[in-house]
Amino acid sequence: MPDHGTTIELQSALGITPRRLKPYYLVLVGLNAIAVALYYNYLFFFMQMRFGFGDLENLGVSALNGLLYTFTAWQGGRLGQRWGYLQAVTVGIVIMTGALVLGAVLAAQPALPRPAYWQLGIMAIWTAGVSLTWPSLEALVSDHEPPRRLPRMVGIYNVTWASGWALAYFAGGAMLDTLGDRSLFVVPVLFHGAQLALILRLRPLARQAASLQDPVEAVSSQPEPAPVHTPERTRFFLWLAWIANPFAFMAISALVPLIPGLAQRHNLTPTLAGAFCSVWFFARLGTFFVLWHWPAWHYRFRWFIGAFILLIVSYAGILAAPSLWPIFIFQVGFGIATGLIYYSSLYYSMDAGDAKSEHGGIHEAGIGAGNFSGPAIGGLALLLFPRVPQVDTWAVSLALSAGLVGLITASRRAAVLLRRNGQ
Repeated sequence: MPDHGTTIELQSALGITPRRLKPYYLVLVGLNAIAVALYYNYLFFFMQMRFGFGDLENLGVSALNGLLYTFTAWQGGRLGQRWGYLQAVTVGIVIMTGALVLGAVLAAQPALPRPAYWQLGIMAIWTAGVSLTWPSLEALVSDHEPPRRLPRMVGIYNVTWASGWALAYFAGGAMLDTLGDRSLFVVPVLFHGAQLALILRLRPLARQAASLQDPVEAVSSQPEPAPVHTPERTRFFLWLAWIANPFAFMAISALVPLIPGLAQRHNLTPTLAGAFCSVWFFARLGTFFVLWHWPAWHYRFRWFIGAFILLIVSYAGILAAPSLWPIFIFQVGFGIATGLIYYSSLYYSMDAGDAKSEHGGIHEAGIGAGNFSGPAIGGLALLLFPRVPQVDTWAVSLALSAGLVGLITASRRAAVLLRRNGQ
């Protein structure tokens, strides 16, 4: 193993600076996306197959996950700012790996009392680990980026994790059918192992890179371009996106737990359900790619509100449509809507200051709030009105509509204040 001096010499020779490590951080992002997506999305299939969970029970699982993530993600972002981004990611991956290994062991114990509750406990531990990874991964990718380069890095980050998420959902059903339901735990552990191996190689380089400047900035004599938007307008869109993003994840978290039931109604095996219901994941990926290369949407209120309207229509359409072709079309709309809303929240979070991990933690906590409220509203509607067809779908759609009204009202008031201040 090279000593400290050798590491510095190697670093100097190769020109290793914070920005040069970004491709390796993006590999960590991609591996994390695949592992997290495989476990979380197919946990609902696992609970259905093992314990007979239906729509109501799976909505409860999703609500529990969201409630935990709301609080742990915020703290995860703050801990990442305090410990260091790579350290927080490492601790999070170790926690997730340990939880998944324990989950695989418990899944092999059929005589275990109340096995479903044990698996919910595993999910809770795993969620705590996840909350340490995403805020700091977002910060690792966006840190040390000048304003003119930040949109590009956020775009690459979004395309990277969305690619992993889409591929994981597409292949996850085949994984369960081919390897058995314990693969839900084993396969993600393999991806986490690859992450830890990469981190071991990165840690000495990352420590030294933190003390160096990137060459472009070290020699650059060009001043940064003046910001196009005032700080007040930037903060307004940041808060707008932080409010809207939970509603997008309200829809997502109320949709994903119902996919096993939707698959049953349309006679889809897990393999076919994974392939067909991954359409919106790939639509979201395509949206990220377009938004990355087309900056005209930045700080444009009409695009933002248009995406929110599309979110409401497409969410209800996926769950209420009677056949697969309309569901396919609504999935495309759902992917576009969630893509623009999520991209807005993350981009404005990274564009609004230097506390990137803390801002990322707030962004992720908003995701957790949506992940709790969506399935909680849907589940409560099923409990109160179990005989009303699609009552959970209409209850969540009504909540999304209320969010739309609130956003429009808040934006009008803010616009009046900005005009008064001449901004």
